[in-house]
Amino acid sequence: MISLWKQIPALRQISQRTISTATRRQLENRVSENQKLFQEDNGLPVHLKGGAKDALLYRTTTGLAVCGTIYALYYLLLSSMPKKPN
Repeated sequence: MISLWKQIPALRQISQRTISTATRRQLENRVSENQKLFQEDNGLPVHLKGGAKDALLYRTTTGLAVCGTIYALYYLLLSSMPKKPN
């Protein structure tokens, strides 16, 4: 167990080095591609122009908001009714 704790700083250093070198190699300037995508007039709102991932995120967020609103209204209605004495 003690030897495991001694290896954690070394693992952290290796993982940071691997991540930083990999991102430097793959780093490209894709700003112009994204500008063309988002400025294109295709009738979609800007929050859905990213594709299927954006649509899924939008629908999930909307669904959670609707469910949360219904849940809150239900408990508001439940708490507004007086309890019947036994």
